[in-house]
Amino acid sequence: MGSDSTELIVVAGPTAVGKSEVSLELAKRLKGQVISADSMQVYRHMDIGSAKLSLSERRGIRHHLIDVLEPTMDFNVSVFKDMAERSIREIQASGAMPIICGGTGFYIQAVINDIGFAGGETDGDIRKELEELAETKGIQYMEEMLQRTDPEYAAVSHGNLKRIIRALEYHRLTGDKMSAKNAAERSKTPIYNTAYTVLTMPRDILYKRIDRRVDIMMQAGFLEEVRKLRDLGVKREMTSMQGLGYRQLYDHLEGCYDLDTAIDEIKKQTRHFAKRQLTWFRRERNVTWIDVTQYEDAGEIAGWISTNIIKR
Repeated sequence: MGSDSTELIVVAGPTAVGKSEVSLELAKRLKGQVISADSMQVYRHMDIGSAKLSLSERRGIRHHLIDVLEPTMDFNVSVFKDMAERSIREIQASGAMPIICGGTGFYIQAVINDIGFAGGETDGDIRKELEELAETKGIQYMEEMLQRTDPEYAAVSHGNLKRIIRALEYHRLTGDKMSAKNAAERSKTPIYNTAYTVLTMPRDILYKRIDRRVDIMMQAGFLEEVRKLRDLGVKREMTSMQGLGYRQLYDHLEGCYDLDTAIDEIKKQTRHFAKRQLTWFRRERNVTWIDVTQYEDAGEIAGWISTNIIKR
């Protein structure tokens, strides 16, 4: 590729906005392969709740970072970055176009800005102390702690205990805010010539789509999927069970609340998550926003991106 041509395409946006269809249409047009930037689709046996495309739905397009880990294994941004970079090199070596598709903004940022994860700025004793505090006091207490030290980061990490603990640990060790660290990472120059698009739609429409998607997942057997995972030995505290829907249904199976309450909680937390995703992407630089409701279908969106964003 020439020095100014697009080396990497990103199709990002909130959950349920229609990213997968657009990435498939782009892959068809541009001889592309898709890299999933999703923290749950990486796991085997987690199909319904992660909205994973079936093999037939992938229409012969090769997908990377789907079904590559067992749900008992840990997965984080550092692991994702290593896997994604290997996939990018492999795809480019084959003469194809890598297309990152997903809603996990920090994962995407880690790849395109080459964020390093050398294992520094961590302390096992502090981490253990914070985890024990969370166990005794609860997540709301931890959120209030983070709100006092880093309100900006607290706003985008609501409900994610791992991120809350990591931010508190970072602040204890360095005296700095995780939000400031992330802002510095965002200001880095991307290492790829990236065509970065974020799909969006009016919030009321998105929220209705989220609620409908949860209902469809439940009809498709989401509860049984979680039950099978539990039977396989997957524990509530494992990384795979932190995904939206999975933790609520796991808690239902453990007798924490009835099924209707669990479903309502999934919908509510997913709507909150979508709001946080949009907040994250608004801070990214050099991003093209696309309101999907202004187009007929995913094919038309992909055609517009191909014509107006991709540099040949």
